[in-house]
Amino acid sequence: MLQNKKGFTLIELLIVVVIIGILAAIAIPKFANTKEKAYIASMKADLRNLVTAQEAYFSDGAVYANSLTALGNNYASSTGTSAMAIAANSGLGWSAIISHTATTVTCRIGVGTNVTSPDGEGEPVCQ
Repeated sequence: MLQNKKGFTLIELLIVVVIIGILAAIAIPKFANTKEKAYIASMKADLRNLVTAQEAYFSDGAVYANSLTALGNNYASSTGTSAMAIAANSGLGWSAIISHTATTVTCRIGVGTNVTSPDGEGEPVCQ
């Protein structure tokens, strides 16, 4: 008499493992790309916040700040962003470059006249 054995065969288990492996191979690179986009969005948000802080600073003294310390409490960067470089051109304009510790992409922004920026004024550009 035949007994009814319950369970999975080795072939069935191997097929499931292969399918999970294929799905993981597709999902992991997409997740890494999503993290990169989040870092870039963080840098762009910091640059837009810097625009607001610079305009507040300008309204007080008719000149743009040439460093983050000059802005005081009006500006705080996000976690992981670093190497903010501001180049102010008196009361005529300013530009800034920012980077993030988790990516090699840098973003920049330029505002005002005499700012050499091929991009739209006040719009963050990353590369």
